[in-house]
Amino acid sequence: MFGKLISWFFGGLLLTVGILNIVFGNDADFGVFLMLLALLYFPPVTNYIKKQFGFTLPVWIKMVLAIFSIWANLAVGAIAEGFLF
Repeated sequence: MFGKLISWFFGGLLLTVGILNIVFGNDADFGVFLMLLALLYFPPVTNYIKKQFGFTLPVWIKMVLAIFSIWANLAVGAIAEGFLF
């Protein structure tokens, strides 16, 4: 239960950051990438991928992707470049 809550949180966080990069940032491609990456965290999408292809990403890969995505966004994203404030 707690793992699904964290997955929804990171999925929502990356989806929000992706939208912010598209709307306020100057890098729409990076925003679309973050939005597509966010899909990997939502449990319904994970269940669909497991049902269709027979595999899921391990938790440690999802954690590394989340940390890297947040780090990259803080370095070059819309928030880092000051478009929001």
